[in-house]
Amino acid sequence: MRKVVYSVAASLDGYIAGPEGEYDWIPMDPEIDFAAMFSRFDALLMGRKSYEVAFADDGEGFGMTTYVFSSTLRSQDVNMATVVSDDAVGFTRELRAGPGKDIWLFGGGQLFRSFLEADLVDVVEVAVLPILLGKGIPLLPLSDKRVGLKLMDKRIYENTGTVMLNYEVRQ
Repeated sequence: MRKVVYSVAASLDGYIAGPEGEYDWIPMDPEIDFAAMFSRFDALLMGRKSYEVAFADDGEGFGMTTYVFSSTLRSQDVNMATVVSDDAVGFTRELRAGPGKDIWLFGGGQLFRSFLEADLVDVVEVAVLPILLGKGIPLLPLSDKRVGLKLMDKRIYENTGTVMLNYEVRQ
């Protein structure tokens, strides 16, 4: 079965974006092999807000099949992506059970929370950046579910001081 991997950058105080969704504080670390990272996935899942911030202009989605979960967007509103307007959990369960590489859950703390609560997240990868934003969009919005994680890997990127943490979700 394919894995759903939530891979995200976060500030040391736990935010994935600034208050207006800005991510200008995330450096492009030359030590990180983004091509290798992207090659692990063939599908990209994101919410409307993440899509609008990251891909609305070009819609390329890192060359992967891209699915945007939204109740307000229509297919003609997105470039090179498929809009999923209902039953995100059921859609993702079917996608996960099908053939292919792992699936990248991109951005969006709300979508991460809903997938985590539905037991759809297999791996959490967080690049912790040495910055304190003070406020913004949290890595995980409030949730009643407590989820155990098992550390699988870690790496420090000396250039930027970024710490990459890779956890398996304990179901």
